[in-house]
Amino acid sequence: MQSTHLDKNRHDRKHFDCGIKVLNNHLQMMASQQSKRDNTRTFVIEESKNSEHIIGYYTLTMIAIELATLPSTLQKKHANVTSSGLVARLAVDKRYQKEGYGEWLLVDALKKLLLASDIVAFPFIVVDAKEGASEFYEKFGFRPLADEENRLYITTDEIRKSLGESQ
Repeated sequence: MQSTHLDKNRHDRKHFDCGIKVLNNHLQMMASQQSKRDNTRTFVIEESKNSEHIIGYYTLTMIAIELATLPSTLQKKHANVTSSGLVARLAVDKRYQKEGYGEWLLVDALKKLLLASDIVAFPFIVVDAKEGASEFYEKFGFRPLADEENRLYITTDEIRKSLGESQ
């Protein structure tokens, strides 16, 4: 399995339904526009029998990080940091949920962000957890930012270690 860039001319976005309206709407109406404007990048995994069908997707971008929302040890270590990678959206169509695709999408997104960090250097990856998805991310080591229970972070160093990579 591999992810590919969302292609509005090839992928059937209309029939994607993860059960969360804001995530469906983003894929159907905003993802291609945002990518064209270089604001975000959206990646999908396709059904093997029919590449038009989207199993799931994630959207990546950068975000300013408020150091005060991090533990003091990280604030000191990264005192001059202003940005981090962001997994802005991640969703799996209802027909494919509970089959491991969410985990696969997250790992794929984190690997792409690690590659970006190797080039432009940022020490944190943040996720915006929609509608109670925080527990999903916490299983992978993400922790809530102070005062933002639906925005979680992990360090790129922690991801490298968990994936068995070194810098």
